[in-house]
Amino acid sequence: MANILIVYSTTDGHTLRICRRLQQVIERQAHRVTLASVNDEPDADLDPFDKIVIGASIRYGKHRPQVYDFIRRNVKVLESKPSAFFSVNVVARKPDKNRPETNPYIKQFQKKAPWQPKEMAVFAGKIDYQKYSFWDRHIIRLIMWMTEGPTHPKTVAEFTNWKEVEAFGQRVCVM
Repeated sequence: MANILIVYSTTDGHTLRICRRLQQVIERQAHRVTLASVNDEPDADLDPFDKIVIGASIRYGKHRPQVYDFIRRNVKVLESKPSAFFSVNVVARKPDKNRPETNPYIKQFQKKAPWQPKEMAVFAGKIDYQKYSFWDRHIIRLIMWMTEGPTHPKTVAEFTNWKEVEAFGQRVCVM
């Protein structure tokens, strides 16, 4: 039985929801899982964990700086253990951008991060215009208009392929 840490950065809560599904999948395989927000646990002790997973959402084309800070502070430990990374972004709703090798945000992450995880995944996120602030709603609608996504101000659209999330959870179990 492995002791697995899933560190996450979420903007609107959907990445946390994905982490909780991963936790369920992994715990069904008799592993222990701890979830920790990169914001709440920036100096978490990684030594007790056998495997580490980091998940991060995209907002306005970028992963949060706290994600990169966490990785820089812990790069030696991350490189010494089985580790994985996943990104949550709405561009992954498109079939030609829903794999790590085709997703622009994963490519950006690989160039910017000092760590190259053993496993990577990308999951399509969720649009919920009614939850967003006035400015976020309008900026995201503009981005969706430019990328041919949903723009109606009352749209709630979840694009996540939960079978892919579960398959990633299974890969984490055996890495």
